[in-house]
Amino acid sequence: MLMQKFSLAIHGGAGTILPEETTPEKEAAYNFALKESLKAGYDLLSIGATALDAVEEAVRYLEDCPLFNAGRGSVFTANEKNEMDASIMWGKDLSAGAVAGITNIQNPISLARKVFEQTPHVFLGSEGAMQFAKSLGIELKPASYFFSQERFDQLQNLIGTDEVSLDHGSSKPIGTVGAVARDNEGNVAAATSTGGMTNKKFGRIGDTPMIGAGVYANNNTCAVSSTGHGEYFIRAVVAYDISCLMEYGGMNLEEACRKVVNDKLVKFGGEGGVIAVDSGGTLCLPFNSVGMYRGWVTEASDFQTRIFK
Repeated sequence: MLMQKFSLAIHGGAGTILPEETTPEKEAAYNFALKESLKAGYDLLSIGATALDAVEEAVRYLEDCPLFNAGRGSVFTANEKNEMDASIMWGKDLSAGAVAGITNIQNPISLARKVFEQTPHVFLGSEGAMQFAKSLGIELKPASYFFSQERFDQLQNLIGTDEVSLDHGSSKPIGTVGAVARDNEGNVAAATSTGGMTNKKFGRIGDTPMIGAGVYANNNTCAVSSTGHGEYFIRAVVAYDISCLMEYGGMNLEEACRKVVNDKLVKFGGEGGVIAVDSGGTLCLPFNSVGMYRGWVTEASDFQTRIFK
């Protein structure tokens, strides 16, 4: 198989995205946003930037786009707040950073990167993560920046119940955003960011900021970003499991991804998908749900975006 110089894939969430509930206008809007995110990462890779820079930049675009459940488009908790989680990992040396339960931060993925670049830690949460952000002089956005009437209405439909929602059964964005890349030097990286679940309580944290579940990157195998029902992805340790099947089980990227997403997860009810790239630049974007907002590009191919199978 021809080795790509660089490769990039992104996702904007996965779930029961029904074609009959997706208007041509909505589909065009999502495809445009996905392509712009790809361009943001591609422009860096094409001039020799690192995979780490590329996945951060691609995710930053998605965090700034209100169509997706991350950053500006984050859903509301039961306390009518926007709490965000993010993680990023560098396959070259296994550096990783993550934040959870943060508020008022425009780009959580960039704060996650700062964790491993400027502290000896991997994972910072809630108040501590916010203190760290303030120590860096990061500007906090007002609550109005994150407010969406559509998101607020979603919460009102669940207030007073114990139900949570990933927006399943609609064409609205679901779960997370993420990116994976391989750069010209053969290094891989992965990044994932989310606003979590509508009406989530008790400081619930999903798979997104958990290294090995929502994100993983290792130059010896692959880089993975997950999207779906986080509780299942945590229990299945999805991202690391794909890497393990390659490193210890001898599988190639597609075999490992299919085994985890279309077999292991399905057997105990886990809905969602992953995007992944191996050390040779091969991409794989499997999902077991009706749809997944996704896109990909390589040094040798044009921009591609899809929503449905």
